[in-house]
Amino acid sequence: MSRQTRFILLFPLVFAANLMQAQVNDAGLWLSANLEKKITPAFSACFTQEIRLNENITEVGTIYSDLGLSYQPWKRLKIEAAYRFLLKRRLDDTYQPMNSFYCEASYREKFKPIGLILRVRYQSRYAEAGTSEYSEIPKSNIRTKLTLKYDTDRKIEPYIYTEIFIRLNTPEGSFFNQLRACAGIEYKINRIHKVDLYYLIRKEFQVKNPLTDYIIGIGYFLTL
Repeated sequence: MSRQTRFILLFPLVFAANLMQAQVNDAGLWLSANLEKKITPAFSACFTQEIRLNENITEVGTIYSDLGLSYQPWKRLKIEAAYRFLLKRRLDDTYQPMNSFYCEASYREKFKPIGLILRVRYQSRYAEAGTSEYSEIPKSNIRTKLTLKYDTDRKIEPYIYTEIFIRLNTPEGSFFNQLRACAGIEYKINRIHKVDLYYLIRKEFQVKNPLTDYIIGIGYFLTL
């Protein structure tokens, strides 16, 4: 790998990490299983189950279940819409049910050996009626994610990404409230099985006690 290529891959991660000066730190573990079923060459159905542990990996903080459809009109562009049901741990150790919907578009470009993926997602989340005084107020974000992948022409593919969250529906107006920086490796076992191992730093902004999470993630992907 050339010096220029290493700089392109590492600069976004180093830059984002240098911004992260937290008042509260935590360690987490994210575990996910992802299933994609091809309906036609362009349409797919997708399901994801994820468990996120926090409090220094001692308790289950959030459980996600996503069900969606994706459409790929051509090789470089992919559009997806999904429903997400989640359980989020409260301070009293009960779990608050929430509903979320999102739609996104991803565009891919390749400057060999670097692959670039830009994803923009609109996401809106609701607490179930009666479970919170804010049940009727959705929490909506625009999430912009830029991923750089290094094509090794082998089963192992390293990558980095940065992602920013912009909160939309607040009395103060829109604001930047979360930043993620991640480095990982995808390992393609064969045509249908893939494993993802990554390290992610997540930083909150515009809150009284901003939290920084240091997260290890493991994902499994099955494509049929």
